[in-house]
Amino acid sequence: MTDSRAVNGLEALLREIAVSAGNDPALLAEIVDHVRPQDPGDAPQALKNLQALQFLLSGDEVLRAGFHDYLLRVFAKHQQITLYADLGILPAAGFFSELWRRIAQKILPAAIDPTALKDVLGAAFHRVTDHRWVNGIDDEHWLRLLDTLGIDFFAVATTNRTVAQLLDAAHILSARIAAMGVEPELADVYPPLREYESPFLMQNVEAQRWVQEYRAGLASGELPSEDEKQIRVLLEQCDDVIGKIRRNTGNTGISVALTYLLQRLTETIDRLDRLLDLLDRTPQTDRAQAIVTLFKTFVEADNKRNNLREHFAKNTELLAREVTEHSGRTGEHYITATRAEYKAMLTSALGAGLIVPFMALLKIGMHGLHPAPLIQGLLYGLNYALGFMLIHVLHFTVATKQPAMTASRIAAALDHPSGSKPDVERMVELIVRVIRSQFIAVIGNVALAFPLAYVLATSLYLSTGWHVMTPDAANHTLHDLHPLASLALFHAAIAGLWLFMSGLIAGYHDNIAIYNRIPERIRQLKWLERRLGPARLGQLANYIEGNLGSLAGNFWFGMLLGLTATVGVNLGLPIDIRHITFSAANLATATVSLDQQIPWQTFAWCAAGVALVGIVNLTVSFALALLVALKARRVRFRYARPLALALWRRFLATPLDFIRPPRDLSGEP
Repeated sequence: MTDSRAVNGLEALLREIAVSAGNDPALLAEIVDHVRPQDPGDAPQALKNLQALQFLLSGDEVLRAGFHDYLLRVFAKHQQITLYADLGILPAAGFFSELWRRIAQKILPAAIDPTALKDVLGAAFHRVTDHRWVNGIDDEHWLRLLDTLGIDFFAVATTNRTVAQLLDAAHILSARIAAMGVEPELADVYPPLREYESPFLMQNVEAQRWVQEYRAGLASGELPSEDEKQIRVLLEQCDDVIGKIRRNTGNTGISVALTYLLQRLTETIDRLDRLLDLLDRTPQTDRAQAIVTLFKTFVEADNKRNNLREHFAKNTELLAREVTEHSGRTGEHYITATRAEYKAMLTSALGAGLIVPFMALLKIGMHGLHPAPLIQGLLYGLNYALGFMLIHVLHFTVATKQPAMTASRIAAALDHPSGSKPDVERMVELIVRVIRSQFIAVIGNVALAFPLAYVLATSLYLSTGWHVMTPDAANHTLHDLHPLASLALFHAAIAGLWLFMSGLIAGYHDNIAIYNRIPERIRQLKWLERRLGPARLGQLANYIEGNLGSLAGNFWFGMLLGLTATVGVNLGLPIDIRHITFSAANLATATVSLDQQIPWQTFAWCAAGVALVGIVNLTVSFALALLVALKARRVRFRYARPLALALWRRFLATPLDFIRPPRDLSGEP
């Protein structure tokens, strides 16, 4: 219930407005304070407060007329163009300039322009949560308030200034659309803009003609001789072009700058369309609905004008989706369906298990050089990076690389058309294939990494008489693998984070290779063609096109692994990394270095630690990658429970399917 004292206070305020005959915007802020609920999410209370305002206005002609005239005076006094043409639309500054502006204005708010209606609105709805209760009230209730006030911009002489500024704003927005439509970056990804008549330019020609005739009609008191339908047709064509560019990013790539440009174009076109709704003077036009729609848009835009999360969400979504899509296409190679593919995955994983022990021994040797901490971190990183790149070049598989790649493939399966039910059984089959592919890859890595590291450490001892590790170093290694007595699992989670990041880095570079047309540019290098010949240069370009992302992802994954401990030491933080394959190799090396004199309980705990490190590596990287892939696709999956039940039933019925494929399995899910 609305408090009677609050109603009395609201009535007193309305009487003050009616008597004063002024245009002080502070009075509008006080009206909003009376309507605003204590809890911004309490839309029912906000509705009751709004209904109290409407009741007072509808029941007292003096109050209604006073508030009606007050609003018109506020509009007439203040400059309105920035409200219509700027608020809620990205500026031309660019993504990073706008990011810095938002950060700076969070620290030191922008100066208020008392002559701008935009700032009057901001002062009235000054809480950043006001949009929640404003949007929580259904349009019909705002429409009733408008109907009670009876404001008609086209019937009251004092509102001519408002109509004129709406026309100015529409003209400005149309010019901006034309300017953005001829940006070279847009034509690069959509060549027809250079070949055919651009709708971005033509809408501006039509808009200029229409605005001139509209102004002439206002001066003569007649309706414009032409309506805005042709402008709307051209704006729809502009939207179609933007949609085609968005859908074709898999072939053209995308950048932060292009994403920002497309978002700004979309917002500008949508705003111009809304202003045309207001300016449409045909009888059937529901201008009141257009006013309410714009009002809610303005309040939310003003509340979020410095919101960093909103800025990132709007301007990186398309790039994030494209990055995860590239990762997903790579991830398809990590999912086995048939027994032949399953065996090939095992062979590939065994190949990685063959290389990792040498990388582990090389890292131990680097530690024995006792270089400066930063140099040591760089050496470790290069050891990891070059080793992972070699593994990729030889077409081997590191098991923990799979989750970040396969998550996008699962997200794509979860992304089903709105209103339709997903194919749960198909998703179950896909998840089962991912699990068993991951299982055999881990087995392949560890099954060879541990015994080969053991053989190498033993051979080195037998041939030279010294162990790879000192007893202290070996005991320290065993302690670091204990899942309870050390931070092994926390460090495994950090490695999982870097695995996830490497997947994003790989997808980003694949996208950049397409967007910047790197293969084509390599083929144009005459000096390289003279040295390699056209055929080999073409092979190099094709290899870069298909593998740049994977090579970059592996390189940076290695550098992140190598530098983590160095950063931790310099910052005084207990951070390091644990990776299942390297942990298995280190366990074997430590066992040899202690002459196999390890209590079986200690060895068992360390072996359990290696297994748990692997589980944490996989879980963290997969969870983060899946979360980003789902967000990039705007997927809100509501069938988690049926999917979990279906997976459980599948496990009870055929548990072996989770570790090896059935004999008759073929094809894709």
